[in-house]
Amino acid sequence: MSRNVTTREAWLPQTKQERDDVLLELHRISVSPHFCNSKRYPALLQYIVESTLAGRSELLKERTLGVEVFDRPPHYDTNSDTVVRYTAGEVRKRLSLYYHELDHKPTIQIMLPVGSYVPEFLHALDGLDEERPHAIEASPNIDAIVHASGFEPLSPTVSVPVLIPPVGPRGTKLFHKTLVALGLALIAILGIGLGWRYHFPADTTPVDEFWAPLLRDHRAVTLCSGGVVFKSGNFSGVVTAGKDIEYPFISSQIATAISRVSGLVERHGATVDLQFSASTPITVLREQPLVLLGGYNNLWTLRLLDSLPFRFNPEPEGAAIIEVAQPTHRWARDQSQPYSSADDYALVARFRDSTTDSWVIVIAGLGRNGTEAAAQFATSPRYMQLLRDQLGSNFGSRNVEALMQVKVIDGKTGAPAMLAARAW
Repeated sequence: MSRNVTTREAWLPQTKQERDDVLLELHRISVSPHFCNSKRYPALLQYIVESTLAGRSELLKERTLGVEVFDRPPHYDTNSDTVVRYTAGEVRKRLSLYYHELDHKPTIQIMLPVGSYVPEFLHALDGLDEERPHAIEASPNIDAIVHASGFEPLSPTVSVPVLIPPVGPRGTKLFHKTLVALGLALIAILGIGLGWRYHFPADTTPVDEFWAPLLRDHRAVTLCSGGVVFKSGNFSGVVTAGKDIEYPFISSQIATAISRVSGLVERHGATVDLQFSASTPITVLREQPLVLLGGYNNLWTLRLLDSLPFRFNPEPEGAAIIEVAQPTHRWARDQSQPYSSADDYALVARFRDSTTDSWVIVIAGLGRNGTEAAAQFATSPRYMQLLRDQLGSNFGSRNVEALMQVKVIDGKTGAPAMLAARAW
């Protein structure tokens, strides 16, 4: 006959064993469906749990969390930038959903009280359901935990013995203790592997540095592309597709750009969620790091570049890239020549955006040739090296933007030539 948990009380771990038990529960939460597909929610939860276990709960204030967890500047405006409050609310909600959906509740639960950034640890007074311990559900399989954590497997392979529970109450308690010890051993092994990985980091290329803010610790990236429909009387032969267009058209140049970006993202272990700008709401763009592809055919590109040093002229009849500091500086395709022979211009930008509260990369040309060349620029070690040389070795952690010119011959895209670059 099963015996269910009846009472829980707030509890603060005192020993290393108790703190390790909390960390094991934190791991289970982090790899659950409610947390594993996000960067912000597990990052905040991990920080506040580890800080509390280390006796630093008095530092868990909104501004401190904004700086330490979300890379905000020390004196950022917490009234206009609500990333900490919003994320804490989501963490609070997802913790409740996580425990609500469990058939059998663990001995230790982690909660985040309303109005506080200090987590609360709840401990069951009457123990676990004896019939089906929660620890058994978190299968002691090193490969599964390594895969779920996003770590590379260690070598040589670690073998985990199959445990057969002894018969009787004392045997059951012994089995529980063995499972907990095994779980802690697995965490230790993962920690050793992670330490080895960061103690001997692989050589990073300028491409890795440029994409690191989007791809570090993320499993998915939203790739939002512009779409068009044919219009023969227009200079480019197309116009931007609206929300009423069910199947927007993309050119072979845009398809090439999508392929380049998707290949790079997937080589870094993340997946690509492809969206089209006309039908994509802001709520979708906020879910994960964002890559915007296309200029005037992508309304989100026009909006999010609005505050950057270089941006697209908002007047559609005057398609051009302008420099905000010097509005007379304009780069536009020569409309006295056929579209297939006019040089294109493009922007590559990476910046932390306040609208989506995430890192954004923009790869956008005035036309399709510029977007194709910008994708080559953003995924090429040679061009990224040129950008790093221009901006300095620490360009991987700053907002950056590059302007380039693209030769177009018989409709074919030439190599990009960087005209200017900014970092801030």
